[in-house]
Amino acid sequence: MAQQESLERLTALTRPHKGMINIMPLQTGSILTEAARRAVEVFADGYSVCDFCQGRLSEIVNPPVKQFVQELLPEFLGCDVATLTYGARDGVFMVLHSLAKPGDVVVVDGNRHYSTAVAAERAGVELVEVPASAGPEYTIDVDAFAEPLRSRRPALVILTYPDGRFGNLPDAAGLGRIASEAGVPYLVNGAYAVGRMPVKMSDLGADFLVGSGHKSMASAGPSGVLGMKAKWRDVVLRPSTQHKNKEVECLGCTIRGVTLATLMASFPEVRERVNRWDEQVAKAQWFSSAMEGLGFVQLGEKPHRHDLMRFECTKLYEISQRVRERGYYLYKAFEDRGIWGIKPGQTKNLELSTFAASREQLEKVISAFSEILTQYR
Repeated sequence: MAQQESLERLTALTRPHKGMINIMPLQTGSILTEAARRAVEVFADGYSVCDFCQGRLSEIVNPPVKQFVQELLPEFLGCDVATLTYGARDGVFMVLHSLAKPGDVVVVDGNRHYSTAVAAERAGVELVEVPASAGPEYTIDVDAFAEPLRSRRPALVILTYPDGRFGNLPDAAGLGRIASEAGVPYLVNGAYAVGRMPVKMSDLGADFLVGSGHKSMASAGPSGVLGMKAKWRDVVLRPSTQHKNKEVECLGCTIRGVTLATLMASFPEVRERVNRWDEQVAKAQWFSSAMEGLGFVQLGEKPHRHDLMRFECTKLYEISQRVRERGYYLYKAFEDRGIWGIKPGQTKNLELSTFAASREQLEKVISAFSEILTQYR
């Protein structure tokens, strides 16, 4: 009985942040388009996109998966071959597992996502990190990759572009030249780039480009994309010896149903919105300046070139040490003001994204910070 009541409550739930100003980094690039919301209802039943599958996901014509994977994605990513993944981390692991053997070395940046380290551990390879600079910038100098690429002879080099913590954008094209000269395959983890900003694998001199549908391509998750040069097709997308139309690294098929349907439905708008990236950068830089005007410190590159930002908020943390709600006071204060994205309990360092909010909405966010500082002065 209790379980049934719990399930009934679940079906009655609405999104707690529906209609609120959203500054949650994990959500701002994945808010579904209206076309994607309509696709949810149509494709909500199990593996619904597989209704007309003849054995290979990328060959499905209705819905137009074949056109999306074989034509639209390669053009958008600037690659020769594209495939679908369960997310950016899966794309990274597929490449890593295909190119490296247990005991091999993989060189990564110090701002890499934790899942890159987990992928390396799962594949049994050694991870060599090129460290970020000291704070408050925490930048990556791609010239520092030259030495480990030369001395360690890695199977792969991975760059996070941008990193999900500070939103820093290292010189990805510069690393592409260094990797090419060293003869090392090069993967760009663009989980927070592909779908938000213009990025082409070919422009970066990369062998692989990873994207996240549920972080940056207005898709339900988990979902992702992986682009590669043609020469890697038979390595990463090698077929099973027992099932010729199934790819080993994909475990046969990857995203189906709602995740794929929403990725495809949102794609026309995603493809268009990256052309307005300069507006997003200007908005982010204004927001950073306004936050620093309140006494907060923006960590990472300045002037900032991405919507992801991290702020050191000593004043907010000091308030948390003397109020009854402790760190949760800030979350509640923002919720009361119709703003979503502050993690419960966090006050000292805040990670935000300006991507989904308008300038007018961001002005309300700044006003909220100012009001809270005044209220607890």
